Amino acid sequence: MHTATSRDGTKIAYDRTGDGPALVLVAGAFGYRKFPGLVELAGLLAERFTVYNYDRRGRGDSGDTAPYSPEREIEDLQAVIDAAGGSAGVWGLSSGAVLALKAAAHGAGITKLALYEPPFVTDASGKVPPADFTEHLRTLIGDDRRAEAVRYFMTRGMGAPWFVLPIMRAMGQVWRRLLGLAHTLPYDAELLDGLNTGKPLRAGDWAPVTSPVLVLDGAKSPAPLRKAAKDLAAVLPGAKHQTLQSRKNTVPMTVLAPVLIDYFAG
Repeated sequence: MHTATSRDGTKIAYDRTGDGPALVLVAGAFGYRKFPGLVELAGLLAERFTVYNYDRRGRGDSGDTAPYSPEREIEDLQAVIDAAGGSAGVWGLSSGAVLALKAAAHGAGITKLALYEPPFVTDASGKVPPADFTEHLRTLIGDDRRAEAVRYFMTRGMGAPWFVLPIMRAMGQVWRRLLGLAHTLPYDAELLDGLNTGKPLRAGDWAPVTSPVLVLDGAKSPAPLRKAAKDLAAVLPGAKHQTLQSRKNTVPMTVLAPVLIDYFAG
């Protein structure tokens, strides 16, 4: 484990594997650097890149200096990029894709950007979270109602059906992992404020993004996520969109990794 120091003094933990051009992985909600899928992806990419797989603020071995703001998370990502030599390719998953995109818009040292299913809600037919979604999550966490915060985030934010929660509760280790990261859910929600209201994305918001961008989705992913991926690619200057084929609802890392290798090494 290595650490980078963010602008506000927060220590950000990361693992570094492989050899080659720098590539940073940014996890989504409930994700952290020891999450099995991220460990697998880092291993597959390490054949061609020096992979930096880090714990976002408040997760794993990283610090969590208050108060939170999306700008602090952008600075955290920049600290990891600085540790990688000042520039790097960046891949982001879900809310991590939003964080990576915002970092690119703020001038972070991102040479190429790949985004997997940023959870924007781009029209009213999608699952639009309540207007007080972020504030209600903060209240639940402030009252130490972690299980309720997980349920609320997954059903009202992610659109998961009600029966998913009992299944996850029955998976003891998975459920404990979710509860352990529940305090970071308001962070993910705040990253998405204004981008999940059912309104179209505006090209002007992303005009500062100058690095090449590849927006990815899965062929069997929910329709709103696939629409959001296409809509984002349409408003980003020079972006490309690609749908990954899979027999599963979740695209395996063995399918994702070759696409990322071709893109970042191209």
